[in-house]
Amino acid sequence: MGVTRRMPVECPTAVAILRDGRSLRIRPIRPDDRQRWFDFFYRLSPQTRSLRFQGAQTDPTDEEVDHYTRAKIPGRCALAATTGEGDAEKIIAIGRWDARPGGKSAEVIFVVDSSVQTRGVGTALFEQLATTAIHFGKRQFIARVLAENTAMIEFFDDSGFKITKRYEDGIYHYLIDLTHLEEFTKRQAYREHIARLAGVRQLLFPRSVAVIGASQDSNKVGGSVFHNILKSGFTGMVFPVNQRTLSVRGVKAYPSVREIPDEVDLAVIVVPAAKVLQVVDECAQKGVWSLIIISAGFSESGEEGKQRERALREKVLSYGIRLLGPNCLGMLNTNEAVSINATFAPVTPPSGRVSMGSQSGALGQALLDHAKAINLGMAQFVSIGNRTDISSNDLMEFWEDDENTDIILLYLESFGNPRRFSRIARRISRKKPIMVMKSGRSAAGARAASSHTGALAVDDVAVDALFRQSGVIRVNTIEEMFGVAQVLAYQPLPRGNRVVILTNAGGPGILAADACASCGLSVIPLSEPTRRKLRQFLPQEASVANPVDMIGSATAEYYQWALSIILQVPEVDAVILIYISPMITKPEDVAVAVRETVLRHQGQKPVIACFMMAQGSSVNLQLGNNRYIPSFTFPENAVQALAQAYSYTQYREMPEGKVPEFPEIDREEARAFLYASVESRDKLTWLSPEIAVGLMQRYGVPVLTAVAARSAGDAAEVAKKLGFPVVMKLRSTTIVHKTEVGGVYLGLGSTQEVEQAYRDLTGRLKELDREGKMAGVILQSEISGGQEIILGMSQDPVFGPLVMVGLGGVQVELLKDVAFSFHPLTDLEPERMLRRLKSLPILTGWRGSQPRDTDTLKGILLRFSALIEDFPEIDQMEINPLMVFDEGGGCLAVDARVLVKMSAYQFSK
Repeated sequence: MGVTRRMPVECPTAVAILRDGRSLRIRPIRPDDRQRWFDFFYRLSPQTRSLRFQGAQTDPTDEEVDHYTRAKIPGRCALAATTGEGDAEKIIAIGRWDARPGGKSAEVIFVVDSSVQTRGVGTALFEQLATTAIHFGKRQFIARVLAENTAMIEFFDDSGFKITKRYEDGIYHYLIDLTHLEEFTKRQAYREHIARLAGVRQLLFPRSVAVIGASQDSNKVGGSVFHNILKSGFTGMVFPVNQRTLSVRGVKAYPSVREIPDEVDLAVIVVPAAKVLQVVDECAQKGVWSLIIISAGFSESGEEGKQRERALREKVLSYGIRLLGPNCLGMLNTNEAVSINATFAPVTPPSGRVSMGSQSGALGQALLDHAKAINLGMAQFVSIGNRTDISSNDLMEFWEDDENTDIILLYLESFGNPRRFSRIARRISRKKPIMVMKSGRSAAGARAASSHTGALAVDDVAVDALFRQSGVIRVNTIEEMFGVAQVLAYQPLPRGNRVVILTNAGGPGILAADACASCGLSVIPLSEPTRRKLRQFLPQEASVANPVDMIGSATAEYYQWALSIILQVPEVDAVILIYISPMITKPEDVAVAVRETVLRHQGQKPVIACFMMAQGSSVNLQLGNNRYIPSFTFPENAVQALAQAYSYTQYREMPEGKVPEFPEIDREEARAFLYASVESRDKLTWLSPEIAVGLMQRYGVPVLTAVAARSAGDAAEVAKKLGFPVVMKLRSTTIVHKTEVGGVYLGLGSTQEVEQAYRDLTGRLKELDREGKMAGVILQSEISGGQEIILGMSQDPVFGPLVMVGLGGVQVELLKDVAFSFHPLTDLEPERMLRRLKSLPILTGWRGSQPRDTDTLKGILLRFSALIEDFPEIDQMEINPLMVFDEGGGCLAVDARVLVKMSAYQFSK
């Protein structure tokens, strides 16, 4: 099982957000922290020293200080929370855990400067200690707390972990279970939500703003930002900072932010990139809470810019200041409590209930312009820029609870932390729709992949899976984004997919019906009673089926009467109304008739209009109270927007599901089995086939017995014991695709055939100069009658484990009928994955064939996910084929492959 000596623990640097919204750096403690540690110790109150050190120590010895500040002690993770930078950096909290004998538990200790004990520093430090301990395989924390330390007792009791404690001689002895994380994760997510919400609120609701680089010239960025703030009716104080003038637009100017006599909540920085760091220092000295850095010249501009941005990040982190940008358009907030436009965009959209974040400043300006053109009201707009600090995840945390935001729109070019994005989006999507336009491609397709799963996980499948499981509405164009936004913002959600198309032209009605069919909407036939009502006033030539074609002579009254009848039909979930301008009916008259009808029926069902003319999207369909009927120029766009709204309805009504537990799995035995089988460390290694199958078997996956043989004679003996016919496969940890070298022999019916097959295989590999890659063969009994399915997992370097299911066998990459989901799978996800397969009828019964045992298949998918959860060192994994037999007949894994990377630390345990 490898060496037994303990290895040093590499603890990462982390960024935490505190309760007041400020940021905090938590890093490994270093030998050069000796003086900082002394300073920290002597800042502690006598009571804190007594409680922390369980005695009234006043002068720590050199050995004690060395013990606390030594780096990379085997079996220890020691962290310091610090503020400031360089010589001004100081420690405000320290913590560590030390591994106990056996390697599964660790003793945890931490202490916080009394001056910051109400800001959540201790919570952030403890969460980071727990996270690193879990990562390094610790299953339990041990802590000792004096009985009079009520604050620490309350902290551990409320941590969210399962704890047990006993009292002895004035000390509480805690055992903190690190294996049951559900409640801890919930509380951690809530604490993070509150903290990040506070940070964004400081940015969006400032009471005073300084524009550093403000200019008289509104054609310059600094002048435009200052002009927009004044023009927007900002409710707070605004201060221009400019060294070359006494005033800007009649407002007194200051040469430095430090010379402003009042407090400054937000500073908008518009100076050359080379001067930004100095200005940030001045803002910190002034006590500014938040920064918007409009200036470009950072990571987007080459290596020098990247270094400048790294220095900027360290600087704002050391000060605890929250930062938007750099290289961004700014932000605006139409809330009447603040009413600020701190962007340099030349347009301001109307006030509304849609909030938008854009990673691109240039595109953000176009988005604002389009929003104004279609009269889509904005609550807030934030340009994220280079995302050095505040990200789309932070914005979502704020907009989740913002009562002025009903819909969230995002334009993203990359993900900062996609797993956190997914966690936040899943929570929010149950309450508010999130719409994302994502450019670029998944990193899954950018790396070479040696498994079927890795080869298939290309293009946007990772992003699609992330959005689908998170309830995010993905759009591909700006036009689609705003179209869907209008439907969601101003119409009720469709309760179902049953649509009626009301038109005055047959062609557009057919286009809309075709679009509905391709988008999953049902153009239902109208009942005979409804048709009779329509025939009472429509011309004889009109069609009263669905689409309802009132023909070109239809008047505004026809639209009014027909729409009123259709909206009263219980079976109808939505109406798409199409108007193409004839000579006899004016669009304005039709618009009035439609508005009055929808108002009379109180907007119980969504009505989407399509006025097919140049200005079709600008027809007046206002309903009052910041509501209107969305209007499109072409029917396909209207249908697409409605279909996206219905998909969101389906997600909201979908149960969430839970990640199942499998208590019967002996995880320790499985881990020992794996570790005993791997000799290499710190590099990718394919497990031998029988080890891979054995690992699956330990997680409850039924497997077909596989026996290794290293010579022709041994193979014949193994085949005789298994019983003929048998299958013989190449055994190799380097040749992954056995069929490519002719490494699979089926239907071997005698010992002679087995021996001959073995000799043929060795000869073929010799011809290919790959004889040294062969480590014998694997023999199995031959089975028949099942449907071949593939299960797979590939570690996406950005998104994490991506799980796949689809038709198996050697044609999997050719057919590509597969479905992906992100790990971990809930108990409902296997069913959803199978329903996305075009070949599902093969499993459920096709043209008289017997249904397959999909219930067992779903259970195996969940066990496959459990294996992924317990072994993060698995990089790629497949079962191919998994034979799925007739209903009730179960499944059988015939072949499996597992690619692992074991760290040096794992070998040391």
